[in-house]
Amino acid sequence: MNSPLPLRHLLLALAVVAVWGTNFVVIKLALGHLPPLLFAALRFTLAALPAVLFLPRPAVSWGNLAAYGLLIGVGQFGVMFIAMHGHITPGLASLVIQLQVFFTIGLAMYFSGERLLRVQWLALLLASGGIGIIVAHTDGSTSLLGLGLMLLAALCWAGGNLVARQAGRINMLAYVVWSSLFAAPPLVALSLLLEGWPAISHGLQAADTWTWLAVAWQALGNTLFGYAVWAWLLARHPAASITPTALLVPLFGMGGAALWLGEDLPVWKLGAATLVIAGLALNLLWPQVRNYLQTR
Repeated sequence: MNSPLPLRHLLLALAVVAVWGTNFVVIKLALGHLPPLLFAALRFTLAALPAVLFLPRPAVSWGNLAAYGLLIGVGQFGVMFIAMHGHITPGLASLVIQLQVFFTIGLAMYFSGERLLRVQWLALLLASGGIGIIVAHTDGSTSLLGLGLMLLAALCWAGGNLVARQAGRINMLAYVVWSSLFAAPPLVALSLLLEGWPAISHGLQAADTWTWLAVAWQALGNTLFGYAVWAWLLARHPAASITPTALLVPLFGMGGAALWLGEDLPVWKLGAATLVIAGLALNLLWPQVRNYLQTR
């Protein structure tokens, strides 16, 4: 069994998870002024600059950096911001995006030819039940389009996970910073093409102090602080001791949305969250439980 985390390290892990979870509230606030693709472009520009001037480029190919930047920057966050721009509530967005775990497993098994274990099928069934509940309750605040876009964002995140895995053991903070150089330019181009200069100009003029703080929080808090501290913890403790805390992300997301944005938490939404988180927990914690049972 893994030794318990020191209290300071546990609090650091919880701080990162809280930042990642409540970040969905910050996204929603910024989208009140900025078009989604422009917001994503600003996020990755600030994530890259000026940090790229101080962090050495990780020892990976330019192609790997570009693939990660496009999948995470354009695919995950660009699509997610579009979805959250009136198509899905922040709380549900924080929940649905976690399905990247199952997409990552599915893609990895597709390329390796492996098969899902029975416990993984059960975990997937639980999570799918939660998504089914959300589908049955789409309304004016959450649509099938928003749900579909969030699933696409989760799939892109999963693709980014596989690309990052190919990079090997590297400085993840430097990897995120350098790959952001490949995310920002296409996001700017897409914003000009799809949102247009009038919308961009209006958004920049309408942006207030809170909007710019939200952009900074995206880049500095969510990206630089989050990835740096998470990588620091993983370098000092077994992954099995750290990664289970990520199950709290949707709890912080849904709780933050309810507290600050007044998002309703009806029984069906809590039920969907319970099923999705149960599926994630079963998939994540089962190896530890199995190892514990085998050693008894």
